[in-house]
Amino acid sequence: MGRTVTYLEMTGLGELRPGRVVSALGLRREEGLSALVRSVQARVGAAYGWRSATRSEREWEELARTHPHRQYWLIVLEGETAGITALEPLAGGEVEIRTFGLLPEYVGRGLGGHALTLALQQAWATEPLEAEAVRRVWLHTNSDDHPNALVNYQRRGLRVYRTEAEQEP
Repeated sequence: MGRTVTYLEMTGLGELRPGRVVSALGLRREEGLSALVRSVQARVGAAYGWRSATRSEREWEELARTHPHRQYWLIVLEGETAGITALEPLAGGEVEIRTFGLLPEYVGRGLGGHALTLALQQAWATEPLEAEAVRRVWLHTNSDDHPNALVNYQRRGLRVYRTEAEQEP
């Protein structure tokens, strides 16, 4: 049995449907692939089989080298790291949300909707590459991710534009 990969997009900030506001929740930019970024990504992704959970130091260095425009934003609750999002501006005014997730101890506390709202707002505010403005924000999720991920994405206004069934080797 394989997994299903779902691709979602938003083509205008006006499509965003904000989640319930959590006033103590915010984003904080973290420059580059710091030890904190690597640690948070690994902890967020461990339960879902994310590659970041098992990357070697060499693989992290290669990622930093091959994706120089990727931005890392810590999701913070009252100053404490609660999760992470990674945004990657692409040519033509697209921004891909490469990573989005909460640390295990923050899952189930009603933070995901507002955290995703903040990530989407930041994606739309990202300086575009080879375009005058961001014209599209997109991401993908899969059936191994948190069971509420797809629902949260759709509730925030992201639309499914493609699904793929992957077969296990």
